[in-house]
Amino acid sequence: MVIMTTSDNYPQNDNTILILDRLKEIATAVMGAAEAGSLEQVLQRIAHVSSELVNAQYAALGVPDGKGGLRYFKVAGILPEQVKRINHLPFGHGLLGVIMHERKALRLEKMTDDPRSSGFCPGHPMMTSLLGVPIQVGEQLFGILYLCDRLDKQPFSEQDEWLVETIAGYAALAIAGSQLSEKQSRLALLEERERIGMELHDGVIQSLYAIGMQLQLTRLSNQLAEDPLGEPVKNLDTVIEDIRRYILNLKVSSYTQRTVSEGLHDMVARSHVPSTLTIHIDAPNRLPPFAPPVFEAVCQIGFEALSNVIRHANANQTTISVTQSERMFQMVIEDDGQGFNLNDADQHHGLGLRNIQQRARIHGGNVNIQTGVNQGTRLTITVPIIQT
Repeated sequence: MVIMTTSDNYPQNDNTILILDRLKEIATAVMGAAEAGSLEQVLQRIAHVSSELVNAQYAALGVPDGKGGLRYFKVAGILPEQVKRINHLPFGHGLLGVIMHERKALRLEKMTDDPRSSGFCPGHPMMTSLLGVPIQVGEQLFGILYLCDRLDKQPFSEQDEWLVETIAGYAALAIAGSQLSEKQSRLALLEERERIGMELHDGVIQSLYAIGMQLQLTRLSNQLAEDPLGEPVKNLDTVIEDIRRYILNLKVSSYTQRTVSEGLHDMVARSHVPSTLTIHIDAPNRLPPFAPPVFEAVCQIGFEALSNVIRHANANQTTISVTQSERMFQMVIEDDGQGFNLNDADQHHGLGLRNIQQRARIHGGNVNIQTGVNQGTRLTITVPIIQT
C-alpha cells in the first residue's frame, strides 16, 4: 500500500504545494467514498473519484473473486447503455491479470503495443492508454484500479501514477473497512438470531413448561381452593409479556444493581420449583463483577440448569453455590438426583445443555458436567472476570 506523506516521496517537480493540495483532496474524496454504505457503493464512488482526480475519461475498479476472475467490477465514464452493449465484463486476464499477478503499477501509452494485451471484447469502447495499480495492503490484494485515456489526449505521467497509487492506498483502507463492516453486520445478525433462540428456549419456553406442570398439578389436586388457577394464570400473563418484549427486542435487564444473591433468588423464583425439591443458595450478597448483560446471561445459564434438574433429575436436594476470585467467577449447581450418562446427554437434555455451553462460550466461559446414572449431577459454570 502506498500512502505518501513526506516531501521526499513527491514527484520531482515545482508543484509541491499543488501536490499537497491534491493529497488532501485524495484523502477527503476516498474517505468520503468509504462512507457510501455498501461495498459496491464504495467501489463505484472510488472509481468516479479516481477519474476526476487524474482527469481520465475512463476509470474502473475490480475486486478479484479468488477464482481467477472478478467478484465486483465498477466503472466511471461509460454510460449504462454502453455497458449493456459490452459482450462481457473483464475476466481479469490480459493486462488486468498482469497487474493482479505482478502487484505493481503498469503505465502504457498504447495498450495494443504490449504483447500481454488480450484486446477488447465486442461492444467494448475503444481505449488507448492505460494506468493501472494494485489495491493492496502488504500481501493482501483487495483489487485493481485502472484508468484509460486522459481527457487532454496526453499520455499518463509519472505524477499521475503517483496520484493513482496514493488513491489506491487510501482505497485499500476504505475497502478493508467496508468489508469488515459487512462481516460484522452478518456476524451480529447470526449472533442475534442465536441469542433470540436461546432466550426463547431458556426463558420463555422453560417458563411455559413450568406453568403447564403447575396447571396439571392443580387439575389433579384433590385440594380445593378459592381460586386454584389464579397464580398460574398470572404467571402465564407474565410469560406472554416476556414474549412480546423479546420479539420487540425491548427486554430490559432485570439484573441492574442486583447483588449476586438477589439475582440467584430471583432465578429460583422464576423456576416454579416443586414442593418435593429443596434448593439451597450459597452466594455473596454483593454486586456481580460483570456488566448487567453478562450477569443476566450467567443467571439464564443457571435458570436452564435448574430447569433441567426440575424436569429430569428427580432430585430432593439442589445446591447453588457461587465463588469468586480476582479473575474468575464460578457457579456450581449440584443435585442428588438420578443423574444420566453423558454419552446420552443429547437424548435426555437436548438443546438445554447446548444452550448452556454456547451461552458460556459467548462470554469466554466454559461448562463442566460431572454425572453418572444414580450419581446425581454437578454442573460447574466458569466465566472470566475482565479487569477494567
